[in-house]
Amino acid sequence: MSDHESDGNNSAAGMDRRAAIKTLASTAIALPVIQAPLAPAAPGTPEPSAPTEEAAPATGPRGTAWDPDLVRPKVRWTNKLTAAELSTLTVLCDMIIPADSKSPSASAVGVPAYINEVVSAPYDWAERDLVQLRGGLAWLNTESRRRFERTFTRLTIAQRTAICDDICYQPKARDEFKGAAKFFDRVRDLTAEGFYTTDAGMKDIGYVGNVALPKFEGPPPAVLKHLGLA
Repeated sequence: MSDHESDGNNSAAGMDRRAAIKTLASTAIALPVIQAPLAPAAPGTPEPSAPTEEAAPATGPRGTAWDPDLVRPKVRWTNKLTAAELSTLTVLCDMIIPADSKSPSASAVGVPAYINEVVSAPYDWAERDLVQLRGGLAWLNTESRRRFERTFTRLTIAQRTAICDDICYQPKARDEFKGAAKFFDRVRDLTAEGFYTTDAGMKDIGYVGNVALPKFEGPPPAVLKHLGLA
């Protein structure tokens, strides 16, 4: 599940969260915007006023749901998770990506708020995610009360780990935990998406962006050999 410690002891079913989750991080490519030169103005034509940042159109390019303004994004819907649901989600996100010596926890960089925004979006797939998320969070508290007579947020690290270890790997989850394991998989994916697209997450995996290279030597021989190209 993660590489956190449980009351001083590593969980037997634990997983190195960086080894398991870093593969979900991807690089982004920035494309330059090229504008055609303007034709010279006729003599005596007054200079146009400089555009302001507020001059972006409300509709059309960079103004519709299908072509949003990514420079000044706006969320046009209300988040739907309750305070109690968000509290449980926050604890679960930090079980998946806890703080360590290299980086902060998932909640410290706003991952629960990101997930809340995603599942609250006005789309069919988001509604399905919201239903699954709410059901899974309710299951966590029900299971916590059944085992330890307390809600998930009030459990010790060891107790939370005991529950998460039963649902953190769907292929090996017992039949009674299959639904909860699907829920955990989705939250883990969303947690990784949110965390590894922040500055802290990118720094954690060593992503430095587009950096000019004096020369390109090509893929290392070991990589070519592994791919059968050498």
